[in-house]
Amino acid sequence: MNLTLESLIILLIVGCLTGWIAQRIMGSRTGLLTSAALGFIGALLGSWAVRQFELPVIWTLHVGHTNFPIVWAIIGAVVVLALLRLRGRWHRRRWA
Repeated sequence: MNLTLESLIILLIVGCLTGWIAQRIMGSRTGLLTSAALGFIGALLGSWAVRQFELPVIWTLHVGHTNFPIVWAIIGAVVVLALLRLRGRWHRRRWA
């Protein structure tokens, strides 16, 4: 996979947005880096699920030669957050 700096920046922004959306769905609030990590982990999990279970690709962002499954990234990030909560390592943070 060849990523240019521009492609990497776009994917980081998209990863932050998908992680942020997943956090809002689950009712948690954390920082930008956590949102980006959740977005990328969600994308990996979502891409794996699409290939493994032959699920339809609903909405994909094409950046360079990289496909980023937006909907499956959000769903994957929600699943990751739910699993972390079940293990007790992720708590809701409420800001005043």
